[in-house]
Amino acid sequence: MDPSDNGGFRIFTGDDKSNLECRFYESKYPEIESVVMVNVRNIADMGAYVSLMEYGNIEGMILLSELSRRRIRSIHKLIRVNRNEVVMVLRVDKEKGYIDLSKRRVSPEDVAACEERFNKAKAVHGVLRHIADRRKYYLEDLYEKIGWPLDRKYGHAFDAFKLAISDEKGVVNPFDELDIPQDLKDELTTYILRRLAPQPIKIRSDIEVSCFSYEGIDAIREALFAGMAKGTENSVIKIKLIAPPIYVLSTTTLDKDAGIALLHSAIDAIRDVIALKGGKMDVKMPPKAVSIKEENELQAMMDRLALENEEVDGDAPEEE
Repeated sequence: MDPSDNGGFRIFTGDDKSNLECRFYESKYPEIESVVMVNVRNIADMGAYVSLMEYGNIEGMILLSELSRRRIRSIHKLIRVNRNEVVMVLRVDKEKGYIDLSKRRVSPEDVAACEERFNKAKAVHGVLRHIADRRKYYLEDLYEKIGWPLDRKYGHAFDAFKLAISDEKGVVNPFDELDIPQDLKDELTTYILRRLAPQPIKIRSDIEVSCFSYEGIDAIREALFAGMAKGTENSVIKIKLIAPPIYVLSTTTLDKDAGIALLHSAIDAIRDVIALKGGKMDVKMPPKAVSIKEENELQAMMDRLALENEEVDGDAPEEE
């Protein structure tokens, strides 16, 4: 290695990628009673050896007595190798490098907060690591000049990254306050836009609509159109027939909660109209964000139903 100075950043000339290793946070060790994310490396008689993923994978141990509040009959049922766990820091011996951890003292609220913070930190790490790899910089230099200063001022560098790509008027770009070259700011912004920009979310609900009054099909059509009318220019509501009387409502949105609320309003509109016509509507699946797998399963089912309903040519000669 022969690192040299380059506008405040060291240049890495090796091939082993050791320049891309760095902890997520400015502090080298976690605070006592803080909650951290670990990966289980080995299970022994005394407990489980783990690596602290946010702190450069330094080693820690979950003591056997700190694995569960209940009597432990099988340690392998409580914890598994290679699994990520949220744990609380009990003791940090910086001189000897001992870090004692507890799994049993972590509450569900702690788990949710830790996972959210870890996911944010992992996203920031991915951005800075990409820049370090492309420019042959030391990742720690990028953290010292970008990540950790933004952590101190904005609470988390991830929130600063989101502000940097915000279109809101009057918002100060956090990168303007950093002492880094303009071309690096531009590259950061471009990559963050591609990596952290909000992705469209598919919201779906399954409903059952029926009407056996005189208006019948026309009443159902009118009710469904009333639901579709609740859509907006940015979140159009689509309705597909699975098989009478089951219909699928869907919309695409950047805001999950807003999309769910929109489909709820569409369902209310359908229910009101069909009730006036003497029909009824039941919600089979409330509005929720759906995965690609669920959408593929729905499409496969619709394709199968379409195939089953295809008309058969009655004049075709029968095989002998």
